[in-house]
Amino acid sequence: MSERDDSGSTEAPRETAGDGTAGAAVDTAEASASGGAPPGGASAAAPAPPATSATSAVEAHDTVEAAVRAQLTKALGGVRGMIEAAVPTIAFTGTYVASKDVKLAVGAGVGAAVALLLVRIAQRSSPQFVLNSLVGIAIAAFFALRSGKAENAFLPGIMLNAGYAAAMIFSIAVRWPVVGFIIGSVTGDPTAWRADPGIVRLCSRLTWLLVLPCAARVAVQYPIYLADGDQSGLLGPAKIAMGWPLQVAALAAMVWLLARGRTPLERGHRPTA
Repeated sequence: MSERDDSGSTEAPRETAGDGTAGAAVDTAEASASGGAPPGGASAAAPAPPATSATSAVEAHDTVEAAVRAQLTKALGGVRGMIEAAVPTIAFTGTYVASKDVKLAVGAGVGAAVALLLVRIAQRSSPQFVLNSLVGIAIAAFFALRSGKAENAFLPGIMLNAGYAAAMIFSIAVRWPVVGFIIGSVTGDPTAWRADPGIVRLCSRLTWLLVLPCAARVAVQYPIYLADGDQSGLLGPAKIAMGWPLQVAALAAMVWLLARGRTPLERGHRPTA
């Protein structure tokens, strides 16, 4: 039964829970309906949007050096990725030196790459670096089989390293060093890093360290390739020795350079009110 107050109006009793939450909910609903704020002046806060993977990747690094170290390691595939890149070449070279049979050597190289790919698939891990190796050995096999000369299998690698070196030197000359785009991939703004001359200089030095292995491979392997006679017995060991070991040495030099500094990593520009 309702109770009548002195003014003659009636009001149904309000049910409340022991902790008062029901009453608070009704007060909030009434305030919302009348266009006002909930009791106590508190405004309802919108839930924060969930963090995306890109945001998490950015927040994982506080300095330019940490971001570049992480991205370079990812790009090289770690130790396993570098080994997977070397195994098909070792199989090709070793088989040819032992048998002097181009077709058998090509089969060994391609077979090694396919075996590594099957292992990756069985483990349900990324086959990216094995696929890169498979494409490389397939191109080398095409050159070798087409000419019938085993040393021609090494020509695509020499040409590729020359192209990489030229492109990276050009990027440094025009002040767009390729390592800078690694920073852009982390911050979410691909070009904002160019606003900081210090970061541009750092990226240029790091890019030079990537140029050196490519230039060294061309300087050593191309004269061997041009020499008279079958030079595959020399090109194979040279390619292996100057492959991932040289890349690891360059990466170690980059890590040493990066460890010396702590350049703050500025995120993408936020709009101002």
